[in-house]
Amino acid sequence: MTGRTGSCERTTSETAVKVDIDLDGGSVSASTGIPFFDHMLDQLGRHGGFGLAVECRGDLEIDAHHTVEDVGIAIGTAFSEALGDKAGVRRFASNRVPLDEALVDVSLDLSGRPYLHYEVGFPGQKILGDPPFDPQLIEEFWRAFSVSAALTLHVESIRGANTHHIVEACFKAVARSLRDAVAVDGDAVPSTKGSL
Repeated sequence: MTGRTGSCERTTSETAVKVDIDLDGGSVSASTGIPFFDHMLDQLGRHGGFGLAVECRGDLEIDAHHTVEDVGIAIGTAFSEALGDKAGVRRFASNRVPLDEALVDVSLDLSGRPYLHYEVGFPGQKILGDPPFDPQLIEEFWRAFSVSAALTLHVESIRGANTHHIVEACFKAVARSLRDAVAVDGDAVPSTKGSL
């Protein structure tokens, strides 16, 4: 299977986003104006085994919400395009990933049915940086991604005390699960319906 690539350019009055993805590998870069979020997107690409390029100009003078959500929409759209008809993919995957004291469990299905179950609590503090990052935005990112990618995603924090560790474990666990789910394991569409 070759050519599993996708792209999305999305411009609104709040953001301008450009995403390119290659499910079979490549370089990773992210530039959103939010350093911590760029770091998380880097984790998504590297641990997912994807080539991923993300550029976003957003209304950060208001807050980071529009940027984070719209990047999720664009990555999900590009991811869906790259999957095509999903012939040969494994479809299901789950991983439990630790980062020091934090432990996050992820299960997903490339089902064609958008759904997010997100059960992740944070100790309450923002992640320091310039600008600081509000961890509540991570749920908005995963919701936007799962809806645009048309997949079922369950993310649950098992334990954790450090907000940075919890968020990063989420990204790594989703990335590893996506990597497993998109792996080629035959040539048929993995569904009794014949399509996903």
